[in-house]
Amino acid sequence: MDDLVKAFGMEGISKSQVSSLCQEIDTKVKAFQDRPLEGEWPYVYLDALYIKVRELDRVVSKACIIAIGVSETGQRRILGFALKENESEIFWTEFLESIKKRGLKGVQLVISDAHSGLQGAIAKTLNAQWQRCWVHFMRNILPHIPKSHMNEVMGLLRLIVREEEPQEIQNRYRKVMDSLKSKYPKVYDKMKDAEEDVLAYRHFPKVHHRKIYSNNPLERTNREVRRRTNVVGIFPNDASVLRLIGEVLHQIDEDWLQHNYMSPASMQLLLNESEIDNDSI
Repeated sequence: MDDLVKAFGMEGISKSQVSSLCQEIDTKVKAFQDRPLEGEWPYVYLDALYIKVRELDRVVSKACIIAIGVSETGQRRILGFALKENESEIFWTEFLESIKKRGLKGVQLVISDAHSGLQGAIAKTLNAQWQRCWVHFMRNILPHIPKSHMNEVMGLLRLIVREEEPQEIQNRYRKVMDSLKSKYPKVYDKMKDAEEDVLAYRHFPKVHHRKIYSNNPLERTNREVRRRTNVVGIFPNDASVLRLIGEVLHQIDEDWLQHNYMSPASMQLLLNESEIDNDSI
């Protein structure tokens, strides 16, 4: 409990004060978790981090899964979070369905890594395109490249996301892929299989590309959560995990309200394009 209090940035308070504080935080976190979601959320980022929790006489790792969304007005918000046994398709599906019940709609693009359970849940619950996180994809490629050539190959891959025009992005991708075929056939195969998923972002407004081709916005959030949870190390129970992470995420969400993540004008461009596409179907 002392570690939890330190993680909240407080020390030297009595047990009765700790109990009262926990009740107050639990009420606030529950309201934050259950709040209705209004409007449309074109972009959704999904990821998980693992937390050590005591269960009876053993310590287990549980998945804290987090969703971030960008609203139709360009605001970035915490959509939801939950503690699950693992990242199986069942648990991800339950989580996404719970957010939909709170009002999540209008999702056009979901950004995440290529975890199979998450992919299956996205396909089941969200009628949206999927963007495989570019950063995670590059990490998957690294083991197949000798260290002596790693900087060279990574430099070529980074050139792809510097392109702005949709066709040029795809052209650059294929040129890089073909240039690696003879030396690194496994890298070539991975790039060929992943092309549609890692380049999904090119179908969206150019002004958004840098913010939607990877899961970096959520990675930064995870780092802040991890900074707080590292103070505790092993949590005594699930409730203590949700209490701390919920409070951290609530603070982050309030900070984000101070400014837009994407401009309202650029979001309107996205929404107008979506209306045109729907009318043409």
